[in-house]
Amino acid sequence: MVHSGKDGMSDYLYDAVLVLSFGGPDKPEDVMPFLENVLRGRNVPRERMLEVAENYLRFGGKSPLNEQNRALIAALGRELEANGIRLPIYWGNRNWHPLLADTLRRMRDAGVQRALVFITSAYSSYSSCRQYREDIERALAEVGPYAPECDKIRHFHDRPGFVQPLVENVRAKLNLFPEAHLLLTAHSIPLAMAESSRYVDQLTQTARLVAEGAAHSEHRLVYQSRSGPPRQAWLEPDIKDALSEIAAAGGCRNVVVAPIGFLSDHMEVLIDLDTQAQQHARSLGLTMARAATVGTHPKFIALIRELIEERIRLGPAADGCLENCCPYPTERRA
Repeated sequence: MVHSGKDGMSDYLYDAVLVLSFGGPDKPEDVMPFLENVLRGRNVPRERMLEVAENYLRFGGKSPLNEQNRALIAALGRELEANGIRLPIYWGNRNWHPLLADTLRRMRDAGVQRALVFITSAYSSYSSCRQYREDIERALAEVGPYAPECDKIRHFHDRPGFVQPLVENVRAKLNLFPEAHLLLTAHSIPLAMAESSRYVDQLTQTARLVAEGAAHSEHRLVYQSRSGPPRQAWLEPDIKDALSEIAAAGGCRNVVVAPIGFLSDHMEVLIDLDTQAQQHARSLGLTMARAATVGTHPKFIALIRELIEERIRLGPAADGCLENCCPYPTERRA
């Protein structure tokens, strides 16, 4: 087992970091196989899948998420090295290459025994936390004996290293439109899923911290990217409905939108906000400015390093997310 290189951190030893993300296609011929992975078992009509595929093809069939993850990994590698933490970083995805099981095989073959897992989501819910835990369990079973142990790093929605970059990005847009309405967006999920986690509570807290940090008196948490049948209740209001309400109310016609539910400017930001919401705002006579996500902001990269240090120092005591944020059903708890 390789020591982290930091003095006073020898109680819980790790010999690698695994960045675990959603994945995305790299070329047009990847799009449909990728979507089949994403939607497997969900009984989504073929017509709907083709509609989603068209969104990717409008951007050349390539998701920006992969390059954004590569940039994050490179920045994190420099941050760890600069702070004396000598841990290799691996990358695996849920839905596209490099697939998680393949990455775990490479880690096993390289002699990795115990890895810290950073999931590219700040919040808890089934799809943003527990499903990734299940992905890890499934991939470890597939890899079999000698697969590395994997310990997930805690959520970080309220940490300054996440909140402050969001504040800076919102301020940059509010400087252009000081009197603008402020909408803070996150991915909508089914209401039943939200009720089994602290997703809404965490988002509400982050939205408040960002608005306060940006010294903006009023804000509203809204949602985007909903899918699923219309009869199923999802978190609302949708951002386009919120824009319509702003236009109908009269008064200020400027809107700043901040996607606090996402770490990088990937496809759901480009399509749902920069394309669809922007077009809707223009049709209503509104001026919409979209703030950037945290991306590879130095404060955010430093936060990931701090979370790694925290887990090395405290072990499982640093991570209560399984019990407190998105618990397994009762029969699955240890």
